Amino acid sequence: MNAKREFAYGEATKLTVLDRLGVWLGTIHTRRRTGNLAGKAVGNFGCGYQAQFTRPYLDQVERAVLADVALAPDLKDHSKVQALEGSLPETLSGLPDGELDLILCISMLEHLWEPERMLKECRRLLAPGGRLLVSVPTWLDKRVLEFVAFRMHINQYEIDDHKRYYTRRELWTMLRAAGFLPSNIRCRRYKFWLAVFGTCTVESATAAQ
Repeated sequence: MNAKREFAYGEATKLTVLDRLGVWLGTIHTRRRTGNLAGKAVGNFGCGYQAQFTRPYLDQVERAVLADVALAPDLKDHSKVQALEGSLPETLSGLPDGELDLILCISMLEHLWEPERMLKECRRLLAPGGRLLVSVPTWLDKRVLEFVAFRMHINQYEIDDHKRYYTRRELWTMLRAAGFLPSNIRCRRYKFWLAVFGTCTVESATAAQ
């Protein structure tokens, strides 16, 4: 039986300089693709203990569904937050279909044994016209991450929790299998080719007719 993750990202230890650099690069890239979040229903799955990307937008969004193995107390108390603590994608099963405008899965699929199930849940939860933004590390990044973790002893817990790495083709194939149409999938390398960023849009109700 596979051991379950004990801590959310940023819960047990302070973020290192390298952690903050990675978060900063990912945040810049993600923000360029989220668009205006005012009045939107947003899901951030595998968001980390502090939900660093979503936290600054909580006053703007209609509501935010935050999911990880643990979340900071103030996030759980926020009036706009629906907090889900536990394993993914299991904790998402009780959410209704088609009610989220945007879902973020940033640097989290590599921590799951069944990422395919996770992507199918995301497709189920998105409203017509909704978007999924997903980021995964490549096999090239594996060499960098493992050198830093196992030789420099930085962030070893996170890297030991990785289940797999990705190519652009592999991520595209998984997104297609989850139910997104080829015309609505975009996958590109970023972070100096060390990661792949996918953007998927659910067809609108009119387009599906």
